[in-house]
Amino acid sequence: MMPWRRHRRTRPAVEGAALADAWQLVSLLLDYPDERLLGLAPVLRSSAQGLPAAVREPIGAFLDHLEAHDLAALQEEYVDTFDVTRRCALHLTYFLHGDTRKRGVALVQFTQAYRAAGASLDDVGGELPDHLCVLLEFGATCDLDTAWKLLNDHRVGIELLYTALTGKRSPWLPVVQALRATLPQLQGDDEEALARLIAQGPPQEDVGIDSAPYAQDPALDEHLGAPLRPGPAPTTADLGSTIPVGAPR
Repeated sequence: MMPWRRHRRTRPAVEGAALADAWQLVSLLLDYPDERLLGLAPVLRSSAQGLPAAVREPIGAFLDHLEAHDLAALQEEYVDTFDVTRRCALHLTYFLHGDTRKRGVALVQFTQAYRAAGASLDDVGGELPDHLCVLLEFGATCDLDTAWKLLNDHRVGIELLYTALTGKRSPWLPVVQALRATLPQLQGDDEEALARLIAQGPPQEDVGIDSAPYAQDPALDEHLGAPLRPGPAPTTADLGSTIPVGAPR
């Protein structure tokens, strides 16, 4: 499957500083919840006030949920949402390339795009460069145009994430809804590609890969009984013939 480049030259519905603020908020709210995030909630709510309603209102809805729930419960729900099943993966290249060698090439392209913009991946906690939070942080703080191109290359993957979160009735659904409000709507064969992805799952290679579409990440099997967020995530130096969706958080 090829990236969806048709939307690269479209203009964001939210522009300039407002777009950077929106992406920064989404990046923070889609990350693993911790005490720092809870402490930032009033500041994040204030930052959202200057954004268009299509972005501000879903962010406010998620902040209501964040402030109303126990941190341990939020963390458990986050792991259950994003780390146990592939359908809600935050690693964008997975939706287009699955666990194949082509995904390794796509990850290198992300890294090269960041480096060309003068950004370093040293401070992203070991996350792979295609992680949605990493990309949004890069766009908000370094290069909006490059992030816009990468997000639109993976626009259908973002839509699939939104669809999966809808099915789970996830509290993180409004956060992705806010992101979608900054991106072009799907058109024509984009929707057909989305339907194929939902029905078939991403491309897979035959050796050592579970054949079920968007199945549980096999890399998680040995960690399901472990504490939350054990160990570092894999880096591009760890890539072999297949690449895990992401490390346990």
